[in-house]
Amino acid sequence: MSRPNLQVALDHSDLPSAIKDVVQVGEIVDIVEVGTILCLQAGAEAVRCIRALYPDKKVVADTKCADAGGTVAKNCRDAGADWMTVICCATIPTMEAAAKEVEEVQVELYGDWTYGQAEKWLDAGISQAIYHQSRDALLAGETWGEKDLEKVRKLIEMGFRVSVTGGLDVETLKLFKDLNVYTFITGRGITASADPKKAAQDFQDEIKRIWG
Repeated sequence: MSRPNLQVALDHSDLPSAIKDVVQVGEIVDIVEVGTILCLQAGAEAVRCIRALYPDKKVVADTKCADAGGTVAKNCRDAGADWMTVICCATIPTMEAAAKEVEEVQVELYGDWTYGQAEKWLDAGISQAIYHQSRDALLAGETWGEKDLEKVRKLIEMGFRVSVTGGLDVETLKLFKDLNVYTFITGRGITASADPKKAAQDFQDEIKRIWG
């Protein structure tokens, strides 16, 4: 199995605070994400700033796009994003239109998606999926469990590069030790830490310990 990436999600409500946090960890993580909230609050300027700070990193615009895929993707690309996200309920034409404009599209898995839908995403040339424990589910007391691991395993077996996110901490990583996870995505697990730089390094150290 390959070593998973570490992605920091900048789920901030304003650009200055996002920059304040990312400069502490940007050289440690592999991928930098302009989170949905930051996209809504600061728009393309947030993507441009992150790209300027980290010209050699993968930059993701977490738009969770549901429509106008080509336009949204072109705007993201022009601002400097490599990848962007689409919501799983978006139509195949929306996903395909987005995929023509950016390097890669990632499908965000929320709610009642099916493996039949997932096969259609693969058929459309989209091979990245993000499996979530949503913030609202976590606040309701749900935690990572075997049902989640089975879904991640199935998606990997289908041929997806699967990223996982939602309430991850360093201790959570070992739950995935038998899975070829593509990327671990965390926001507050790093940025809300008392020492974000140490938190990011702790994640990377644990990833290296488990996956080599």
